Amino acid sequence: MIQVLKDFFLLETRRSTYCFRVTEQGFLQHLYYGGRLDLSGGWEALVPQVRHFPGNGAGLDGVCLEDMALETSGPGLGDLRESMVTVRSAEGDTLTDFRFESAEVLEKKPALEGLPSAYDEAGKCRTLRVSLLEKRGGLRLEVLYTTFDGCDVITRSARLVNLGEKPVTVLRLMSNQVDFLEQDYVLTTFNGAWAREFEPTQTECGPGTIVSGSRTGCSSNRANPFVMLQDRGADEVYGDCWGFHLLYSGDHFACACGNAYGKLRFLQGIQPEGFSWRLEPGESFTAPEAAMTYGCGLAEMSGNLHAFIREHVVRGWWKRRPRPVLVNSWESFYFRFTQKDLLRLARQGKELGAELFVLDDGWFGKRDNDRRSLGDWDMANRRKLPDGLGGLADRVRALGIGFGLWVEPEMVSEDSRLYRAHPDWILGRPGQAVGRNQYILDLGRTEVQEHLIRVLSGVFEEAKPAYVKWDMNRVMTDTWSVVLPPERQGEVRHRYILGLYRVLGELGKRFPKILFEACASGGNRTDLGMLCYMPQVWLSDNTDALCRCRIQYNASFGYPQSVMGAHVSASPNHQTLRETPLDSRFQTAAFGLLGYELDLCSLPEKERTRVAGQIAFYKKYRGTLQFGKLYRLRGGKDGLWQMMTVSGDYSTALTLLFQQENQPNAPGLRLLARGLASGDVYRLSVRPVGTELAAFGSLVNMVSPVRVRPGSLTEAAAEKLVRLPGEREEMTAFGGLLMKAGVWLKQGFSGTGFDGDTRVMGDFGSRLYILEAVEK
Repeated sequence: MIQVLKDFFLLETRRSTYCFRVTEQGFLQHLYYGGRLDLSGGWEALVPQVRHFPGNGAGLDGVCLEDMALETSGPGLGDLRESMVTVRSAEGDTLTDFRFESAEVLEKKPALEGLPSAYDEAGKCRTLRVSLLEKRGGLRLEVLYTTFDGCDVITRSARLVNLGEKPVTVLRLMSNQVDFLEQDYVLTTFNGAWAREFEPTQTECGPGTIVSGSRTGCSSNRANPFVMLQDRGADEVYGDCWGFHLLYSGDHFACACGNAYGKLRFLQGIQPEGFSWRLEPGESFTAPEAAMTYGCGLAEMSGNLHAFIREHVVRGWWKRRPRPVLVNSWESFYFRFTQKDLLRLARQGKELGAELFVLDDGWFGKRDNDRRSLGDWDMANRRKLPDGLGGLADRVRALGIGFGLWVEPEMVSEDSRLYRAHPDWILGRPGQAVGRNQYILDLGRTEVQEHLIRVLSGVFEEAKPAYVKWDMNRVMTDTWSVVLPPERQGEVRHRYILGLYRVLGELGKRFPKILFEACASGGNRTDLGMLCYMPQVWLSDNTDALCRCRIQYNASFGYPQSVMGAHVSASPNHQTLRETPLDSRFQTAAFGLLGYELDLCSLPEKERTRVAGQIAFYKKYRGTLQFGKLYRLRGGKDGLWQMMTVSGDYSTALTLLFQQENQPNAPGLRLLARGLASGDVYRLSVRPVGTELAAFGSLVNMVSPVRVRPGSLTEAAAEKLVRLPGEREEMTAFGGLLMKAGVWLKQGFSGTGFDGDTRVMGDFGSRLYILEAVEK
């Protein structure tokens, strides 16, 4: 809901209030953003006293802007904090003095030129557009705020219009600015690298500036565009917490800037370093949309964002449809495969219950390694695929399983037909250093966009894929465009992202039923901009169960599990060489969009049987696992990780318990729940997980009638016949009891006394518990 009361502006969601006012001088003074307030008795008490001309401070029109919380800001007016807007005039100065001009409430949310944005299928959203005019009259700044019915997220964007007669250069236009009246908070950013995405970094705020951002050309694994601000000491259920997203897939910037007067400014938008945009008279520039939410506790904050992403970001055919269980060819074969290999894997996947077979890299041109053929998408490798791409796809579908495809269209190899025909199409200059043996195409150019749309449309029409994995495997380095003059080279990276969005938008219109998955060396493009075009992302190339448990847990602070691709891979794992149980690999991947990325054909028969059981279990509970409300219950303390997902009608819940290292004689383990219906009765059970005889090593000789040597033929023969049953967990209880008191699980193995009531998990072991309502 949005209300305008003369010079006071009120934005309300179900559980939050955001408000600001126009001062006598025409500035927008921020008053409050937090839990829902009842302002029916008046709002004036929210206006703080503002100091006038401190002894060593700068003042403007009798007001010290440095001590005021603002909605917008710029350099040169005595506000010494980081600025939201910086524009260089034709004369070379950067002074901007924006004052309130007008405001209107729009019943329809305006589209953002060239950029994705949140939407509402039913049109139940309202937008407040506030216009500010630069005092010299040459610029207008428009700030747009949108609220959505039934949603606890507010979006915001900004637009600059050149009303003057001379060009100006935009050096900075942030999408969001929130000035907090206190600074006793902690800023959490999510940093990392390839295979180490979403490592949380917590920094205490105070005087000074904390900066997070990307300069890689994409949203990046170095610093995700999602950040959190929270009370010191806040946890899942307690404390003021704010979450901030940017709907953008390029270089981004976020900062928390504290000053000497106890204020804290949060800014988020396009990375200003290396950015500039020349704005001719009559032209406008639009910043990407930002999203923000308030929650009492981290769980509420995350729940708000999850609901927002599912309902107002993800769109199209796959928005609410269950995602298929897939088999991906990459870690089975890498570049070395034949058509027979692929069909054998697809057939085995179908027999075990998979619904989609995905052909990864190596199918086009002369692509036998990562040094050639990127860009030659219209030429299948006939040596590997004698029936061509379309022929292979038809044969896969004839097996009764869907066909999917990997592409990396934004890149080009030097050894490719495309590069030889158009060496000037790359970013940078020919002969520059390459990254991962490839160049980046200049997607800011219309002819490059048209080429990709035409060629990929031909590929998709031939192969008719149900799924496309869209990859991007290097960072931007030499970002120079041959078609732009020197004064416009600061526009290259943003123009690239605009071009990418145009390509994705056009392909999405032509092929609305393809399930696109965003990938960029794993999680380099986990952002809401991509999720506007692709309903899911490949969260990390790291498929190790322990690492994935951490990555998915941390990513869940800002993203729902319904967008996280997660695969079961081989053991030892190809990224860490760690050996983990097959059930742990599955149960971790089940808290995402399940896939298998290993050679199913080479698995022992007993493991193939277990995989078939895993897939059947996942399908049974797929709705809850993919679209249930997610809760975090343990985050690695004592080596334990626990996540839980609850169906929308509260009838079903599943909780994953993952153990990093086994501890001897460990204390009893209590299982707590969250999000259940307090008055419903639930039955607790555990997904059956047996124990291999070999797990006990020579201990088995304490009960075996014959001596069994580890690794011997005797042990191998016994393994084929014997798999020890896992513990049984069966009880019923009210949801309220399960959430407040929890239940004590069966005893863990402590060196002796194994029976059917003993939990044997071992290092990297896990359990998946099921809670099903049996009585309302």
